[in-house]
Amino acid sequence: MTYFEGFVLAVPTTNKDAFRTHGAEFAEIVRDFGVTRQVETWANDVQHGKTTDFYRAVDAKDDETVVFSWFEYPSKAARDAANERFQNDPRMKEMGASMPFDGKRMIIGGFEAIVEEGSGRGAYIDGWVVPVPTSKREAYRELSAQNAKYFREYGATRLVEAFGDDVPKGEVTDFYRAVKAEDGEGVVFSFIEWPDKATRDAAWPKVMEDERMRPQGDVPFDGKRMFWGGFEKILDTADAPVLANA
Repeated sequence: MTYFEGFVLAVPTTNKDAFRTHGAEFAEIVRDFGVTRQVETWANDVQHGKTTDFYRAVDAKDDETVVFSWFEYPSKAARDAANERFQNDPRMKEMGASMPFDGKRMIIGGFEAIVEEGSGRGAYIDGWVVPVPTSKREAYRELSAQNAKYFREYGATRLVEAFGDDVPKGEVTDFYRAVKAEDGEGVVFSFIEWPDKATRDAAWPKVMEDERMRPQGDVPFDGKRMFWGGFEKILDTADAPVLANA
């Protein structure tokens, strides 16, 4: 299955165009390193939670918008080779100096796909991050694989669930802190691609009422520490090697 590098970051809302341009310039570099797809999405329907949420995850300020993004690789080996090239390429220092956001609060990690249903792309994304006990990884995978098929019935073009495989702990923010992970828990980085927001908005009420999608027995994760949100896609190198329309 595909290997993912997942990112969540906070960008000053006024820097949206600058961020999109920066992402497109970065795409020209990462493509050479073996990234098969780069997707950048801009928060559109992200709520504040009681325990965790996307805003807390990156310590977002009032004038910032959350970005949910990922790289796709054919394998972990390809990702590891790319990361080595990232560290040694002088262009990366130049890109880092011109970032239109605070990189110190960005959270990043490597994730191994455990569910990958559908191959279509979409203009609207639901993204979520959830803590899962490593001992319940298979139970989570089974539940997610089952529900992925139902999401596809309601119009989703693709659903991915990816389990943390190389997730570093940061000095300021990281994926573990974001979900208040406990000992023995891993982090899952997941998303659903929809053709558009209208399809997504029409699907969710049906999803919530679908008895087939309710877990039987123990739920293999703590839903109170899971957080999610809706995002509009602003760049996707699988569509074209140019900027996506806002």
